[in-house]
Amino acid sequence: MFAAVGVHPNDSASWVSESAAKLKGLAQRSRVVAIGEIGLDYYWDKAPKVLQQQVLQHQLSLAAELELPVIVHNRDAGSDVLKLLLDWQAELLRAASPLAERPGVLHSFSGDRAMAGSAIAAHFFIGLSGPLTFKNARDLQAMAAQLPLESLLVETDSPFLSPHPQRGQRNEPAKVRLVAEKLAELKGVQFNEIAAATTANAERLFRFGERQ
Repeated sequence: MFAAVGVHPNDSASWVSESAAKLKGLAQRSRVVAIGEIGLDYYWDKAPKVLQQQVLQHQLSLAAELELPVIVHNRDAGSDVLKLLLDWQAELLRAASPLAERPGVLHSFSGDRAMAGSAIAAHFFIGLSGPLTFKNARDLQAMAAQLPLESLLVETDSPFLSPHPQRGQRNEPAKVRLVAEKLAELKGVQFNEIAAATTANAERLFRFGERQ
């Protein structure tokens, strides 16, 4: 098992002057492979937008310092999230950071094709979760069918977003198979191809083998 550490945008109001140092200490533990879940959430409005953006930038700076990818939460904040991420990735490129080639994943992606394309062009991965299996998710399904497999991850967002046919039930990691099976169907390939590719993508992003 591996972990990510971070302050979720809905908890941005908890950020204090000591938070960065505490987070850095946690992030340097051997089995921590990412900074996350971090990002912006304008839906719940549990912290001012400006504060959320500041806390996100603090954590992006930490990720750059430690060369750890980020796991990005976005809810109703797509344009702001994308701008901050692209600016950050451009800074990584200017600094010749190896992280620029694997900066992170847009977790449980709900954006449009244009956002996905911009993120992929900046070497971000797109995370697909339970909603990919929902019967009314035609736009997401059509987009997933067209996105390059080498840029995709599958995930659960456990305990939320349980995939069909178990929608509404408590989600758990084992149900990630249902997401992978749906992706295989959409792309017209065998399940084993999706399993192997997304596993390799996760290894490329998180470098599990280096964090023992």
